[in-house]
Amino acid sequence: MNTKQAVLDLLKKPPDDCTLDDLQYHLYVLQAVERGREEIAAGKKLSHEEVKRELRAKWQSGRAQYLDTRRTDRP
Repeated sequence: MNTKQAVLDLLKKPPDDCTLDDLQYHLYVLQAVERGREEIAAGKKLSHEEVKRELRAKWQSGRAQYLDTRRTDRP
C-alpha cells in the first residue's frame, strides 16, 4: 500500500468527532510501523534475547530514561 492510500484509508476510519491530534497520532503510528517493516527488510533487527539483554543493562545502569527507539547502530 502506498502512502497516499494509507492516509486516505486512515481518514475513512475515525469517528466524525476525532481531533487533529487523534489523526496526527494515527499517522505517527502508521509511520512507525512502516519504518519498522523497512528496518526488518533491511536486516536491521534484534532478537528478543538481544532486546532483553540491552534493556536489562540500561535499567541496571540507570540509563533507561534515555532509551532511544530510533537507533541506527543495529547490526
